Amino acid sequence: MPMIDVYAVEGTFADPHGLARQLAAQLMAIEGVPDIPMFRTNTAAFVHELSPQGLSNVDGDNGYVRVQVLTNAGALDRDKQVAVVEQLTALVADASGDPATAHRTWVLLTEAPDGGWGLKGHAHTNEELVAAARAEIASLQAAPTTETIS
Repeated sequence: MPMIDVYAVEGTFADPHGLARQLAAQLMAIEGVPDIPMFRTNTAAFVHELSPQGLSNVDGDNGYVRVQVLTNAGALDRDKQVAVVEQLTALVADASGDPATAHRTWVLLTEAPDGGWGLKGHAHTNEELVAAARAEIASLQAAPTTETIS
């Protein structure tokens, strides 16, 4: 269940909520996790809007975006790392309305150590997360459907 934090000067994005939702959905797709409530409700993005005074490079420019992605250890192999950086950068640039934002977007990939990932008040190991996902999938598959055929 990754967390995404986006930092940018206020006003960079016309629809920060929409961007957050797109980033979370895209990361789920890249990771290839099952589309189950456990992952849908716990994969989230936070857009932090900074005052223009709160961001600068050496020359005083503040038109940068920082995207930090936190996943459990081993969630992203090399191909997925490349895809996350490429695709999240594209979403950020699109949401900003300025294609040049892609050249000023930093994406940091961070892994929580095994057992360093908390959910529902418990620090889960990767093995526990996988077991919880499998249990949820089994529960969803066993649930009676309410569909009727006409």
